[in-house]
Amino acid sequence: MTSQTHLAIDGYVDAIPAPGTRWGTATFDLVHSPNNADRIAPDTPDTVYACTTGDPRIAHALLNEIQPGDLLRVTGTVVQPDDPTDPALLTVHAMEVIEAAPAPVLYDLVLERWGGYAAIFDADRDTVPVFTTDGAWVGEATSPDTILDLIDAYEDGGDTR
Repeated sequence: MTSQTHLAIDGYVDAIPAPGTRWGTATFDLVHSPNNADRIAPDTPDTVYACTTGDPRIAHALLNEIQPGDLLRVTGTVVQPDDPTDPALLTVHAMEVIEAAPAPVLYDLVLERWGGYAAIFDADRDTVPVFTTDGAWVGEATSPDTILDLIDAYEDGGDTR
């Protein structure tokens, strides 16, 4: 490792943060885009920072609240590895969420409830899995039209598999 620099970087979280090797630590990748791409060569690549933190409060926020696409401002110590192809290593001492990514929406799945039962409709499947709202497996209906028959058989103690 060569030089160390203390700085603040704005960037997007690339993937779901992961727990670190010890309690109260976390790791994540931060993608930083050049601020003034007009003044820099147009093909300037984004910089990826391999980030880690030993602050339990920051680690907790990363592991429970941060999702891919969130825009963060992190402050810490960056170390450029000897091999220029390796990502810069950033030890995060402070973190601020500048903008949260929009919540992902699953358009292909629909959950529908009937009293104490729930079914999951998947656009890619003809069959419909059915559960109790407590999470017990009821069975798989061959089509949406047979869901109530499956629930009736379950309530009557019949074989629903």
